Amino acid sequence: MPGIPSPPITQHIGSIMSTTPIEYDVIVIGAGPAGYVAAIRCAQLGFKTACIDDWSNTKGLASPGGTFVNAGCISSMSLLESSKIYHLLNNEISSHGIKIDNLEIDLALTIQRKDSIINSLSHHITKLFDHNKIDCIHGLGKLLSSEVVEVLKNNTKKPQLLTAEHIILATGSHSSELPCSPIDHEFIIGSTEALNLKEAPKRLGIIGAGIIGLELAGIWNRFGSDVILLEAQDSFLTSTDQQISDEAYQIFSKQGLDIRLGARVISAKKASKKVILEYQDHQGKHHTLHLDKLIVASGREPNTDNLSAAEADLLLDENGFVHVDNNCCTTLPGVYAIGDLTALGPMLAHKGIEEGIFVAENIAEKHSPINYDIIPSVIYTSPEIAWVGQSEQALKAIGEDYKIGIFPFSASARSLASGKTEGLVKIITHRETDKILGVHIIGDQASELIAEAVLAMEFSASAEDLARTIHAHPSISEALHEAALALDNRALHLPPDY
Repeated sequence: MPGIPSPPITQHIGSIMSTTPIEYDVIVIGAGPAGYVAAIRCAQLGFKTACIDDWSNTKGLASPGGTFVNAGCISSMSLLESSKIYHLLNNEISSHGIKIDNLEIDLALTIQRKDSIINSLSHHITKLFDHNKIDCIHGLGKLLSSEVVEVLKNNTKKPQLLTAEHIILATGSHSSELPCSPIDHEFIIGSTEALNLKEAPKRLGIIGAGIIGLELAGIWNRFGSDVILLEAQDSFLTSTDQQISDEAYQIFSKQGLDIRLGARVISAKKASKKVILEYQDHQGKHHTLHLDKLIVASGREPNTDNLSAAEADLLLDENGFVHVDNNCCTTLPGVYAIGDLTALGPMLAHKGIEEGIFVAENIAEKHSPINYDIIPSVIYTSPEIAWVGQSEQALKAIGEDYKIGIFPFSASARSLASGKTEGLVKIITHRETDKILGVHIIGDQASELIAEAVLAMEFSASAEDLARTIHAHPSISEALHEAALALDNRALHLPPDY
């Protein structure tokens, strides 16, 4: 009623449970990469720590690791490796003088292998919790105040209260849904179902040609699906350097991916065990597709629904992200948010991991700042795409004076020997100071090569430092060395007509 104040949070908590709450120094809600690493680092620093996570495996048992391990990147990478081997044996192995007849694939066993990898990694995290004496609680955690968390365990209906001076929120994110293509988990599916298909759809549509869409497209294309990617934006991979995205478009199109830019989906619905999808192209023309399956891969949203009680007054922004400052502190004292829950930095597992370490060490008054400007990004396609720092188009926009060094893998002896010659390395430096401003790679093992670039930038190395660093010959990493030399027209193996 008007004029009657709502009961205080302490009264609300007391009404839930009369028994004494369990006390910790730190409580972490969420056991994805950000959460489980935060818990481990807190325990290493001597804090009594609990980590709450509600993810269950197919047997209903706890499965720490979050979406990353259970239904995301690890699943995708496992299937990508299987699909690459299958494609190699089907299409490329004859160039090695090897002949294979009657090649078959058992997708059920392929999925089983993927699940085995997931179980192994999840079990490894559990062992790390045990080793560090972290209480791993299988259940749903909810913030009630700056020091109190309610836990509804998966095997009980009675909530339990935990208290701590420090609480870290790390519940991750989930796939976005589109009103025009409601997911039915059978014909119109999300990324999780897309990583568990029992057979390759003959004609597969994917809404979104971003990171997730491309990774899934590559997997099922290699397993035999005709894949159509529908991207609403008029340009391809806008987060990457333009030259790299142009190269990627050509490579992926040559592989058989039908990438349609400026395609705005109007509707998608199931009909006669098919999906009928209608979209409008950039010229305003309407098109209809008949698909066997449709994957919605249009981005991710933070898992902030039911994360906190209304009385806790946790501040969210207009997009549902938890509001934090540069130290990952929320508006509640002693409460932090990390990983995909915040708009601070990109939605990347390694970003969340570093924030988990950062917050744990801040709690222990050990300050180790994160440089968000040099966080590497990777797209696990084949070939891979990786980058760090600024793109050429971003530097043009601000009028920066820069120069570029490029080296193609087609000129690398090691790449020629392996038969993986697609792509290039591109280094961008400041014209006067030689400071490395950005490194962009598309090619085999780009995810590994980018680490050298990140290290160089972290230690403020110049391109000349990279050029003077001796690299093994022949090796794939030489491409980075050659690109550094190319900045001053000193590349040793660059084709004259490149």
